Amino acid sequence: MRHCLIASPLLAALALPAMATDYPLELQNCGRSVRFDAAPGSAVTIGQSATEILYALGLAPKVMGTSVWFSPVLPQFAEADAKIERLAENDPSFESVVAKKPELVAVQYEWHVGPAGMVGTREMFADLGIPTYILPADCDTKDNSTGGDGTRTGAFETGAVYKGIRELAQIFDVEAAGEALVADLEATEAAAVARAVALGLPEGLTAVFWFSSSDLETDPFVAGRLGAPGYMMSKLGIGNVVASDEEWPAVGWETIARADPDVIVIARMDRRRFPADDVEKKLDFLQSDPVASQMTAVREGRIVEMDAHAMSATMRTIYGLETLSDALAGMSFE
Repeated sequence: MRHCLIASPLLAALALPAMATDYPLELQNCGRSVRFDAAPGSAVTIGQSATEILYALGLAPKVMGTSVWFSPVLPQFAEADAKIERLAENDPSFESVVAKKPELVAVQYEWHVGPAGMVGTREMFADLGIPTYILPADCDTKDNSTGGDGTRTGAFETGAVYKGIRELAQIFDVEAAGEALVADLEATEAAAVARAVALGLPEGLTAVFWFSSSDLETDPFVAGRLGAPGYMMSKLGIGNVVASDEEWPAVGWETIARADPDVIVIARMDRRRFPADDVEKKLDFLQSDPVASQMTAVREGRIVEMDAHAMSATMRTIYGLETLSDALAGMSFE
């Protein structure tokens, strides 16, 4: 994968016209109005996507703490990230976040900071004078009131990611850097689609995306049709064998095997909340399970390993599209 495009968004921004945020700035964010009288001087992030967007905008010096990590930080940000405290690999406590006295809490998932937030509610932060910003990709065209990972009310599009980038850039008064970053990601997206189109893939290809399982003996969490994996499949002309609108429904292997997807995409992550978080255990299961092992994709070796974070509605989704496009180029569907 080529992740070099966003290494220096500030350098690319030098070629763009000067842009400045007009404060006070008021935005509608996930059903709530947020106001900024000036650019925040510091931030804490709850969610890897929020962290990497701020890094990509050149704002790492303002990040006082991070949390909720699935994968290693993108290589170009490793040096900056090493200097920033990780409040938690998974869910941070409310107290650990506010102890950093951030002027903004940037959040990836509404279930961390929302009406029933695992970390806290937006009101709890507001009571302390701390504004919160939730990435639109997790609430635009999505109903999180259903619990869990939520249910999509409309298909995810990368425009929601670009909206989050632009709004964070506006909040921090680095709008030119935001436009440069969006332009680079749009170019990567277009190139990945063009490569897949050039392959002349057969019509009717199908796939399933397996994120994890609470136990290898239970139904796997697979991608619904409207989330980030659904976006990747639709862009590349692939059908999803899972018809649910839930973000990550649990579907039995017997049901998946009957659909017999042409391609299986499995998540690779550092997180170890469940045994199936380990990609090697996923691979062992697919090869040894009496049901899963009989699927065409397993027998033909059409299994793609993908960064787990790319399977969420994030900046990395564009890189996931690239990963899938490149993998298809090495497959035979005769």
